Amino acid sequence: MARLIAMMAMTTAMLASGCATHGDRVQEIRSAYYSGRIDTASAKIDTAIQKNKSEADVLKLDQATILLSQGKAKEAEALFREVRDNFEAKEGKDIAEGVKSMLTDDRQLAYAGEDYEKVLIRFMLSLSSLLGDGSDATAYALQVTQKQQQIIDNSKSLSGDGKNLKANYKLVPAGAYLHAALREETHTNYDDVARSLELVAKWKPDFPAIKQDLERAKHGSHSQPGHGVVYIFTLVGRGPYKEEKMEIASTAALLIADRLITALGKQSLPPTIAPIKIPVVVRPYNEIAKVSVAADGRAVGQTATITDVGLMATEQCEAVMPETLARAVVRRVVKKGAVYGVKEAIGTNKGSLTSLGMDAAGVAWEALEVADTRCWGLLPDKIQVLRLELPVGEHQLTLQPLTGDAVNLGQPESVKIQIQDGRNSYVMANFPNSKLAGRIVTK
Repeated sequence: MARLIAMMAMTTAMLASGCATHGDRVQEIRSAYYSGRIDTASAKIDTAIQKNKSEADVLKLDQATILLSQGKAKEAEALFREVRDNFEAKEGKDIAEGVKSMLTDDRQLAYAGEDYEKVLIRFMLSLSSLLGDGSDATAYALQVTQKQQQIIDNSKSLSGDGKNLKANYKLVPAGAYLHAALREETHTNYDDVARSLELVAKWKPDFPAIKQDLERAKHGSHSQPGHGVVYIFTLVGRGPYKEEKMEIASTAALLIADRLITALGKQSLPPTIAPIKIPVVVRPYNEIAKVSVAADGRAVGQTATITDVGLMATEQCEAVMPETLARAVVRRVVKKGAVYGVKEAIGTNKGSLTSLGMDAAGVAWEALEVADTRCWGLLPDKIQVLRLELPVGEHQLTLQPLTGDAVNLGQPESVKIQIQDGRNSYVMANFPNSKLAGRIVTK
């Protein structure tokens, strides 16, 4: 019996070691996308969706990001909306799934999205709608603010002393900014404009244009006569993603605990060889920092960060890390307890071949754990914007990626835009590095 258990454990561990994780798939997709092989990235996503149903939602977010970069705003909006609704339906995790995850790992849970993903979906929905028919852009922009407040208010993530781990989340100003832009175009809702811009000022006080924007709203002036406005949104840099990390501190604590129980108890516990594995958010270094804009050959400004996605993701990950660690420790305790209980039930003797075989099986069981690295892999590092007021007519805009020291990167990209009297126009460009991903999208 002991030999059979040991052989099963070794075989299972060997099979598991050869399995690719979501983190592996994300790296392949990111590599293709950032090197300009967008069709290859899209094909990899389609293949991964077919083979890994539990990862379908986050992979669809990557696919929607690609569609938007290609100017397929309507298709992108539909896919973002599908995932938003799926995440909403999964937010109340099923109890049976929770129990199953204690016996395996968190990949058994229905993925309902990280908090930053839930909020940013709504911004991307608003942007997609704007670049399409625009019918739901205002509603989506409002949902950005509503969702982030709901996440904080309904949080069940508590610290050891009962404090809300999400209470200090930084709020996302991009939705409020977009809402202000949409209301300002009506020329009749300047109170709404001012309220939304006041939220931007509160959540992003260092946004360069906020004082000028508030002053304009208070005086009820969208633009000069014979002029219109173009909002240039840029998705800048390679964004955050998740990777697996070995948590040494918790592993050391478990090692002490299981040695004490083994010494004092009737049965031995499987030794703590496999470390605790947790997902952490990684924020890659980006050379690109912003984008300069020229209109008709004349430099007119640079995009500025309205939402720092990378910072948001890493701070939220750190905020709920106590809960992530606690879940990993509980899972390890449950597994050790299960092995101990089986030994007690069948009456094995400490040190017997059967006991040692079950310890080996227990070690393999723990080693099979893999951190849940499901994530939206093609997010930008920053969402940036520049508002320009231009005379009515056709203009050529030229976008040039810049380093933090304002050194040019890559090649400038140009697009023509039509400005209408008293109306807004919109431009979106995705610069994950010095090279434009897809094309400049206009509306």
